[in-house]
Amino acid sequence: MASGTAAVPAAKAKTKRKKAKAEGGTPWWMWIAVAAIVVFCLFPFYWLVNLSLKTGADLTAGKIYPPNPSLDNYQAIFQNADFVRALGNSAVISLSTTFLAIIVGSFCAYALARLRFKRKAIILGLVLSITTFPGIAIAAPLFRLWTDIGLFNTLIGLIIPNLTFALPLSIYILVSFFKEIPKDLEEAALVDGATYFQAFRKVVVPLAAPGLATAGILVFIGSWNEFLFAITLTSSPAARPVPAAIAFFGGKTTFEVPYGQITAASVVISIPLILMVLLFQKRIVAGLTAGAVKG
Repeated sequence: MASGTAAVPAAKAKTKRKKAKAEGGTPWWMWIAVAAIVVFCLFPFYWLVNLSLKTGADLTAGKIYPPNPSLDNYQAIFQNADFVRALGNSAVISLSTTFLAIIVGSFCAYALARLRFKRKAIILGLVLSITTFPGIAIAAPLFRLWTDIGLFNTLIGLIIPNLTFALPLSIYILVSFFKEIPKDLEEAALVDGATYFQAFRKVVVPLAAPGLATAGILVFIGSWNEFLFAITLTSSPAARPVPAAIAFFGGKTTFEVPYGQITAASVVISIPLILMVLLFQKRIVAGLTAGAVKG
């Protein structure tokens, strides 16, 4: 009888181990699938780096690795005054767009999340509909308008259209974060004598800092990579951002395409964005999914 009683816990433990193994074990084919997806996603960037380290005949050899790795292409682009200026232009445009999108977007998002007025959902839908509007449809009218009023080929002439498409994104992200903040905290601040703006600035904004960071990162990435307005609304290196500047790289002869310098410049402008995404990937995902699950 004792041996039978002892066999029951042993059988239960064995069943529990099998169940844990079945639930926790990852099938081998899943690891292969994940590895294949990673290689598929990273190979274009690897090929970009591969080409940037090649010079001369190696560029057209098509080898999977650079036979004679060289940093000559990187040295050449940093000796190019137009490329260095374009980096500065991109930094000014992206940072200005991000700053304005966060400031204006936070006020708009707070009003949509907290104030009571009719047809809030319709207003939010109209704001989000701007992101679906094709940029090419307004590029030509903007070109004509900017030429007439003197904003063509200026930094502010690029910040305004970038801000038009960056604001809806920041508003959408921040509305979700503001809705998650308990309203009792603002009411307590008002009872203590704070104004509505002070309650917003000292209570709501600090609590919504993750949302502000998420919106800022996404807006900055979008502004840094913007190409359509950059190529349409500029005509000289004075205000041309880096994506458009790369398109104007020229070779030693008329028909030569400087693939090495183009790929080197692409690697240089991609590295800050890659590092930013890797460092803040959790906040980016949290910002995009905020408010998706209730309860």
